[in-house]
Amino acid sequence: MAHWTLQSDAGTAWMFQPGERRIQGFRSTHQLSPWLSDYGHATFLPFCGEINPAAAERASSYRPEDASLAPHSMRLHLARYGIDAELIPTERCALIRASFTKAATPGFLFDIPGEHTPEIHEDATLRTISFASTANAGGVPEDFATYYVLRFSEPWKSFAVKEMKGWHTGLLRFSSGVRALDVRIAHSFIAFEQARRNLDKELGTESAETLRQQGKDVWNKHLLGIEIEGATPAEQRTFYSCFYRTLLFPRMWHEPDADGAMHHRSPYTGAVTAGVMYADHGYWDVYRAWYPLMSILFPERLGEILQAWVNAYKEGGWLPQFPCPGYRACMTGSLIDSVFGDAAVKNIGGFDLATAYEGLRKHATQPGNPDAGYGRRGIEEYLKLNYCPADRVKQSVAETVDAAYGDFCIAQVANALGRDADFGMFMKRSENWRQLFDSQTGFLRGKKADGSWLEPFDPVTWGDPYVEGSAWQHRWDVPHNIPALMKGLGGEEKAVAVLEQMLAMPADFNVGVYGQEIHEMSEMAAVRFGQYAQSNQPVHHVLYLFALAGRPERTRYWVRKVMEELYTHEVFPGDEDTGSMAAWYIFGSLGFYPVCPGKPEYTLGGSFFPRATVRLPNGKSLVIENATSAAKGLVELNGERVKDSTVSHADILAGGHLRFT
Repeated sequence: MAHWTLQSDAGTAWMFQPGERRIQGFRSTHQLSPWLSDYGHATFLPFCGEINPAAAERASSYRPEDASLAPHSMRLHLARYGIDAELIPTERCALIRASFTKAATPGFLFDIPGEHTPEIHEDATLRTISFASTANAGGVPEDFATYYVLRFSEPWKSFAVKEMKGWHTGLLRFSSGVRALDVRIAHSFIAFEQARRNLDKELGTESAETLRQQGKDVWNKHLLGIEIEGATPAEQRTFYSCFYRTLLFPRMWHEPDADGAMHHRSPYTGAVTAGVMYADHGYWDVYRAWYPLMSILFPERLGEILQAWVNAYKEGGWLPQFPCPGYRACMTGSLIDSVFGDAAVKNIGGFDLATAYEGLRKHATQPGNPDAGYGRRGIEEYLKLNYCPADRVKQSVAETVDAAYGDFCIAQVANALGRDADFGMFMKRSENWRQLFDSQTGFLRGKKADGSWLEPFDPVTWGDPYVEGSAWQHRWDVPHNIPALMKGLGGEEKAVAVLEQMLAMPADFNVGVYGQEIHEMSEMAAVRFGQYAQSNQPVHHVLYLFALAGRPERTRYWVRKVMEELYTHEVFPGDEDTGSMAAWYIFGSLGFYPVCPGKPEYTLGGSFFPRATVRLPNGKSLVIENATSAAKGLVELNGERVKDSTVSHADILAGGHLRFT
């Protein structure tokens, strides 16, 4: 529910830079992405002596190489203050420990962002400070606040609040005899009372050692869901760093009531409502790999997350496009279609599929308000013309192909519910991508309302009618009907040639409507992979198309090349995007990938490690082996040769032995 990080810059959304060797404090953050900013955040710092409490002026050096930064504990030495500090998180709380080595008077401070005077309560008898952070950049209900309660192990001698530019800072001073200080911090989106309940439930009076071990056990239980063998230490760090990142989002928004039942402050109505809620997930980013990975490793938690999206529809009246924490307008399409379509064909339980279908059908047949974060952009034109016209709808190609793929996924939900007429209607609509396929150029192109192509056409110009890419990156945006797309290109052999061209040609680009070089352009140009931009999600299925065209060895070659050259535990090819970039790596490591979420199958690549064991939630295991054999390129599942390029979701869940040679 709260993420904790080190803050090196309070003034921007880029709150932490790994090259910075001075920090301003431990930050409780709810930031999905720097592009969408933070909400309900606060920063905390133990200190000693006299200081200027402004963030930059109070910052202290630390040595990252001497720090211990792990999922369950952050330990570091604040050189300026001579303080050994540790933060130990739980789901909704954290314990900050400070050991003071200098004789100067010990202190503790917290920052509350915002210009207005915050709500702060002091209780010296209970040694608690409570305050509310209302900072946000949108997507929150009326009267939104994050409620913090701090409980101190020692009484303070003085407490004051200093107004700074852009925030207020609370300053506590303690007796000079205090050499160690524990600060137990809880937060809630509901109320101070709920924050105190969270504190008592998750921290109570437990020792740091106990809390640290509990956190370690939770993370190891999750991370040992996949065990790799034969990897180098660097490869191990990269793999498990990726696995860790896949488990950070979406954000839990529900909290236990007095009886232990979950309830939440609705990001859509502001009312306290029974049931679960999650937030902070960009479907455009994560539908491709993250949700399919969860369907294998954590289907029970996935069902709970899906019920949260159903609850969002019930509370707000529309399924969200990019919940952060409520309705936010960001990216194209309604890719939550894919999330539910994939769950339907894989029989994921734990959520109300029929109500989900109501929401899916609504935004696929009725105008919403895309600028407010719900509904499809251009739906009126799409229903009339079977495509979004470039002279009326921004990013029209991306909106059209996302809608066509979304219609395919909605059809899968309709089929699961026995809605035969709707199934036929949405399957027919799923072929609307053909309206924009230009057989002369072999690209998906912008088309005007009168049926004429948008001119001039330059396949390396970025932006409208595409999004965060050009015609090259969006050329393959028909995951639900790759055979038809390849046929349009002239067949499988021609498709392979086009794929090879994409990877070999110069990484040229024109900035187009962006008017400047955006970071995705820079990231593509920085590496030698042609127009294949691993730094952004639209191409993440592309390397597996070699296998679907009968050239699995090219899939294996290129996937391995990307993994070896563009991923380390410290370097990613682009924005991590709430688990999407890391989930791609996990699938690449295991040797299969979901080219089309909404189909219960995976396209085969090749195992990256000599051996990996996937411990499935049904108690079975899938052992994946990379073996040497005279029969190169052979794939066997439980001793039987896999004759085509795919393996079913059911076969993965059945466990056994997947062997690549």
